[in-house]
Amino acid sequence: MRWSDATATRQDSTRGRAIRMSWSLLWLFFLTPVVHDLATGGYGPVRLTVGSIGLLVVVVCYVALVFGGVGWFGLFGRVEAVLRRALDTERAQSGACLLLWATAVGLILTFDDAWLGLMVYVAVSVGAGLRFPRSMWGILGCVVSGLGLGVLLGAAGNDLLVLAFVTVLTGGVMIGVRRLLETLVELREAREIVARLSASEERLRMARDLHDVLGHSLSLITLKSELAGRFLPEHVDRAAEQVADIERVGRQALVDVREAVSGYRRPTFAVELAGARIAARAVGIELTVVPEQWPQCPDPEAEAVLAWALREAVTNTMRHSGARRCTVRLDTGAMWRLDIRDDGRGTTGGEGNGLTGLRERFALAHGTIEVGGGEHGRGFGLTASVPVLPGKTAERRIAPGAPEGTR
Repeated sequence: MRWSDATATRQDSTRGRAIRMSWSLLWLFFLTPVVHDLATGGYGPVRLTVGSIGLLVVVVCYVALVFGGVGWFGLFGRVEAVLRRALDTERAQSGACLLLWATAVGLILTFDDAWLGLMVYVAVSVGAGLRFPRSMWGILGCVVSGLGLGVLLGAAGNDLLVLAFVTVLTGGVMIGVRRLLETLVELREAREIVARLSASEERLRMARDLHDVLGHSLSLITLKSELAGRFLPEHVDRAAEQVADIERVGRQALVDVREAVSGYRRPTFAVELAGARIAARAVGIELTVVPEQWPQCPDPEAEAVLAWALREAVTNTMRHSGARRCTVRLDTGAMWRLDIRDDGRGTTGGEGNGLTGLRERFALAHGTIEVGGGEHGRGFGLTASVPVLPGKTAERRIAPGAPEGTR
C-alpha cells in the first residue's frame, strides 16, 4: 500500500484524526529554544532572514511528512490534497526527508548548538514519512549527525546524550505509530472485504436454496395442475384430489421458502423420499427405493447434501427425462453413496446450473458427484458420495448458488 493510499483511507475517523494530530502537535515543543534563540539572539538582518526561511522550510517539510498524513479536520482540505500529491511516491518522501535534514544541518552550522533540537524534527519526519527499515537507518543518521554537529560546536556532553536519546525515542515512536496506522487501515479494509463476501455468499445461498426448494415444488404443482385439467370435467372427484395436493404442496413450499430465507433449511431423507414418491406417482414413473427404509444418517451435514442431490435428480427426471422407471439406491459405510438412475432420454447438453450447484455443495462437504448413463446403458445416472462422520457437529456451510435445472 502506498503512503498516499494509506493516509487517505485514515481520514474516515474523526477521532482517529484527532489522536494522530495530537501526537504530531506534541513535537512542536522542541521548536521553543530555536524560536527563542532566533528572536533574542541579536542576529543581523541576513542571518535573521536565513534563519526564518530555514525554519519555514523545516516546518513545511515536517507538515508535509507528518501532518499531511493525519488530517486537519477538513479545514485545509486543499492543502492536504496538494501535500499528498506532492509526496505520492517514496522517492518524493525521501527527497523531502533529505531536504529537511540538509536544512537542519545548515541552520545548526549557521547558528549554534541551541538549534540541535531540529534533529528531533528530522527524526520524527523520517519515522512518519519513510517505510521501515529505511526509516530506522534515517533515524540512526539523524543521531550520528546530531552528535557530530554537537561535538563540532562544543555542546555539553549531557546535552548530547539527551539529544541522542530524544531523537531515537521520538523517531522510534513515529515508526511504531505509522506501522500501527497502516495495520489498522489493512484491518479495516479486510473487514470491508469480509463483509462484502459475506453478503455475496448469503445472496448466493438464498438463490441456491430457493432454486432447490421452489424448483421441486413448482414442478410438482405444474404437473398436478396438468392432471387436474385432464380430469375435468369428466372426473371432478379426481381433479379435486389433485387440487388438494396442489394446496398442500404450495403450503409446504411456503414453509420451505421461509426456512430457506431464515437460513435454517436442512433437507432430510424422510422428507425428500416422500416428495420423490409423490412426484413419481403424479407423472406415472415407477420409483424403486433400495433399501425401502433408509437408515438415519449420523452426520446431519452429509444427510443434507445427499438429500439435495436426491431432490435435484428426481426433479430433473420428472421434468425432462420421459422415463418410465427410476431407481434410487443408498449404500452406507464410511462413505455414503447415493445412486439415482432412470431409463429416460439422458442428458440433453452440458451441465446446467443445478448440477454445478450440487458439485459445489459436495465439494464443501468433501464429497463427489459423478454423472453417467442410466439403466441398461440409456437414460441418466447420478452418483453422489460423501464421507459420514458419526457424531459430527452440524455446521451451516455456504456454497455458491445454483439457479436452474441440471440438464
